[in-house]
Amino acid sequence: MRVLLIGGGGREHAIAEAIARSKKNPQLFAAMSKKNPGIARLCRDFLLVKETDPAIVDYALVNKIELAVIGPEAPLAAGIPDSLWNAGIPVVGPRRPAAQIEFDKAWARNFMKKYNIAGCPEFRVFRKGETGTDEFIDELGDVVIKPAGLTGGKGVRVMGDHFDIDGARAYAREVLKNDGLVIEKRLIGEEFTVQAFVDGRTLAFAPAVQDHKRAYEGDKGPNTGGMGSYSDSKDILPFMIESDYTDAKKIMEDTVHAIWKETGVPYQGILYGQFMATEKGISVIEFNARFGDPEAMNTLPLLDNDFLDVCTGIVKGTLDSIRVMFKKQSTVCKYAVPEGYPDNPVKDSVIETTGVNNALLFYSSVYEKDSIIYTTGSRALAVLGIAGTIREAEKIAQAGLSGLRGKLYSRQDIGTDELINKRVRHMEDLRIKARYHNMH
Repeated sequence: MRVLLIGGGGREHAIAEAIARSKKNPQLFAAMSKKNPGIARLCRDFLLVKETDPAIVDYALVNKIELAVIGPEAPLAAGIPDSLWNAGIPVVGPRRPAAQIEFDKAWARNFMKKYNIAGCPEFRVFRKGETGTDEFIDELGDVVIKPAGLTGGKGVRVMGDHFDIDGARAYAREVLKNDGLVIEKRLIGEEFTVQAFVDGRTLAFAPAVQDHKRAYEGDKGPNTGGMGSYSDSKDILPFMIESDYTDAKKIMEDTVHAIWKETGVPYQGILYGQFMATEKGISVIEFNARFGDPEAMNTLPLLDNDFLDVCTGIVKGTLDSIRVMFKKQSTVCKYAVPEGYPDNPVKDSVIETTGVNNALLFYSSVYEKDSIIYTTGSRALAVLGIAGTIREAEKIAQAGLSGLRGKLYSRQDIGTDELINKRVRHMEDLRIKARYHNMH
């Protein structure tokens, strides 16, 4: 089977490894903006090109591609899946009208409201150049501000973390000069992610994962694309209750069915739901129209099925005939990023991997030139520990980090007992408070 992978980051390296494990004797081709050494080694051929370039379609036709898999969001927003389908090439990755759920945050919230999808916080959409943001921020009192367009996970700002109410007013006015925005009531709780394979009707769910956006230990510092993540050996995380997961699945199913109704296009690809477990149940932070990075690395190595069988089910609309299963193991992923990341990262510096012991290694935003690997300024390498418990998986990931050399930094606390227990106590306190309020 001739498969084209679009994208060149850590998430795409995890997808490439899943494709390479297939029994369908895959021949892998890739289109990526920089040469990712991990992906390149698995490829029969690759094209270095901007991941939104229509030339990708010609490349796919010339190489008689039978299936395309899209990793990042930019090609989805650029309508690359639509062009590939039109050329007769099936795609794992939603067409542009369905992918709006990610790349237009204003559309996504209005859509949730229209179809009465659960978990939607109080919000209001403001179009570019509109006024009235100060008054709405004052009314809600505690807010999150989200630019409507794609920001690579770095544009969302939260009151209390990034600014006070005056800072929130100023940031909203700043964003509105160039983009629309969504102002939402800030949710208090613990974030978790659920990812699903989707064929338009049927969803096959992966275990929940928790990502860590903040750059420094103890959840301090600026937001990043994600410094690491962990999953447990069952579907839920230690701070979750069973209903958090079942409610999240129901919301995602309702969303997929409503997208078809709204756009006339089936949602075929990966749906990523980011949720907040709060004292009142779960709320939707946002949806993404693709795997998370790093969350793809937690889930794909545990997939028990042949990944290409699942992909075929997605594009043919026959996912209901496959029992998608994940190994009952825990995972901890830790990213090594250039020193100074995200605000002032070291670029073009040499990195070496002397061996990551029992961990898996994924190349992310690096490039290879004359067999030497360099940083780009974005997240560089990820290591993944897989074991029976989170604690053991964390030790494997930590040992893996010690095999990396270069001007790199990583958060040591992801997946540790201390950080997880803090999350568990936080949710217990919120639930006790909720019970107390309900009694009085």
